[in-house]
Amino acid sequence: MMDLFSEIEEPEREELKRLRKELEEANYKYYVLNMPTLSDREFDEKMHRLQALEAQFPDMFDPKSPTQHVGSDLGKKGFEQVKHKYPMLSLANSYSREEIEDWVRKLPSNAEIVCELKFDGLSISLWYEHGILVKALTRGDGVQGDDVIANIKTIPSIPWRIERDDIPDFFELRGEVLLPWERFEALNKEREEQEEPLFANPRNAASGTLKLQDPKEVARRGLEAYLYYMLGDNLPGTTHFERLETAKQWGFHISDAIKVCKNVDEVMAYIAYWDTERKNLPVATDGIVLKVNNLAQQEELGFTAKTPRWAIAYKFPAEKQLTLLKEITYQVGRTGVVTPVANLEPVQLSGTIVQRATLHNEDFIKSLDIRPGDRVWVEKGGEIIPKIVGRADRNDEMSATPSLNDGMMYSFPDVCPECGTPLVRVEGEAAWRCPNEAGCPPQIKGKIEHFVSRKAMNIDGLGEETIDLFYQKGLLKNIADIYDLKLEDIAAQERLGEKSAQNMLTGIEASKQVPWARVLFALGIRMVGETTAKKIARVYNNIDTLQWATAEQLCAIEDVGPQIAENIVAYFNDMRNLEILERLRQAGLQFEGEAAEEPQSDKLAGMSIVISGTFAHHSRDEYKAMIEANGGKNVGSVSKKTSFILAGENMGPEKRKKAEDLGIPLKTEEEFLEMIQ
Repeated sequence: MMDLFSEIEEPEREELKRLRKELEEANYKYYVLNMPTLSDREFDEKMHRLQALEAQFPDMFDPKSPTQHVGSDLGKKGFEQVKHKYPMLSLANSYSREEIEDWVRKLPSNAEIVCELKFDGLSISLWYEHGILVKALTRGDGVQGDDVIANIKTIPSIPWRIERDDIPDFFELRGEVLLPWERFEALNKEREEQEEPLFANPRNAASGTLKLQDPKEVARRGLEAYLYYMLGDNLPGTTHFERLETAKQWGFHISDAIKVCKNVDEVMAYIAYWDTERKNLPVATDGIVLKVNNLAQQEELGFTAKTPRWAIAYKFPAEKQLTLLKEITYQVGRTGVVTPVANLEPVQLSGTIVQRATLHNEDFIKSLDIRPGDRVWVEKGGEIIPKIVGRADRNDEMSATPSLNDGMMYSFPDVCPECGTPLVRVEGEAAWRCPNEAGCPPQIKGKIEHFVSRKAMNIDGLGEETIDLFYQKGLLKNIADIYDLKLEDIAAQERLGEKSAQNMLTGIEASKQVPWARVLFALGIRMVGETTAKKIARVYNNIDTLQWATAEQLCAIEDVGPQIAENIVAYFNDMRNLEILERLRQAGLQFEGEAAEEPQSDKLAGMSIVISGTFAHHSRDEYKAMIEANGGKNVGSVSKKTSFILAGENMGPEKRKKAEDLGIPLKTEEEFLEMIQ
């Protein structure tokens, strides 16, 4: 009999193991890779099923199960990891009035509920000591997070220092880091021009931005933050709402869309209002957060293993519509990638008319088993980019056009839709690519458009339409042809006169002064973006040394992986590219930059130095420059290899304790300045 029960249980035990693996993988892709594969609802449904199975099989308890901890966004390098003073947990999600009512029934009868917008970004914990911002931690794994303070300081609405007499010695504010819709659209437009993968939503973009190693790039992207919870000892107020009002008085960015509700009806009215009004906000929201207002009641209710019992999130349902997939067309990009595009019967979603949606690649289409004539579900929930998430049953009377669905599976084209060249698929990549770089019109024009763009050579007057015109007339076949354009040839073209021609030639001449790093970016080497080009140009300060660099040498540069290195080597191994480069050299472009600065001295040679605290004589960035100028190395975290800590006022307690444990010496800024004279 026991054997029979074991056989019955075995499939469910296997399901338990499979769900753990699926959810861990989903957490990794969501928090670390910023590439979510499951919707929130799908994730929660799988999590609830896993919880039920773990209750059914207590002998399979595992403290590492996804039910026992929150997803982790801890980085692998570049940021110091710091333990949270208070665990940073996630919220339980609800999707209906019934679930909200069930949660309210478990609260004290006199509990007030604070309703807030649930901003769709990246959680952050800000530590203030004596009014000075000393830490900015991501959620991490809930126990410890990455200290991203340098990047957080680029957000204008987060104060570095608070000059008030009524603040405690220490307090913590938690909130959400966001990328506003306007900045998100601009960033994705840039990435589209560079044929880089687009961010699916502002949350992914904010998360990816906050983990960059370059604060200047973070500042350029324009993050925002809303704060929503205060922690610490001896804090003012006895309710959550009072503390938020206090934080607002201290200068913190607190949302005005906060309301204290007395009952479920008031809560549901708040949800109904913001389900519509949120579409007018400058930032993304995906639901409402409900919190017990009284702090003593919060403490009494306590926590589960991974969520507070005194708070819950209501998630807005993603808006989706069923519409006809009329046809699949194909776009060829600058680097030859062929992208399938769904052309749809127009449908309204989130206030906009949707007629097209990307189908990403062949694998995506096959995974959904869609083809022209199907009725497909188009979703645009927290995502600004419309996406196809499924199709209707073909046997349904509202389904597809029968004549187009003859039972044949979808087949991706095997030749380029623009030039007829057989497509290739690189091992390890999902995309099909046209290899005819020199003869495929969209690739040729795309490379020229990239070359003249604002962040590259910045040549005014050569827009997409003009480039297309010049290509059709035979005036432009590659980027080097730009520097052979003549006044009479330009002026003779439709809609272009002598004045326009002269302005264009002036811009072309001015582009010859564009610095080497931007010229390298402008060449359009696959996967070499603006930031990567700058880092390469710092190491290889002229095109001749770069041309002979090996893939192994290139991989030693920060952010240059094997694929980028191989793309660079392949670019310089192509004789057609070398001919174009020689013409550009003859035209007078800057193929050489300033050499990397040599250390002024070797007084700190071989030393690894940590900087912590605030300083009176110089800024932290200035001290970092001094360390490098004297042969030393700046490091972010304390270890056995640390030579000493340059310690200012309000040095982080974690660093101080670790330094004491490891016997690492501390030096004041006066001692450091005397050291380097």
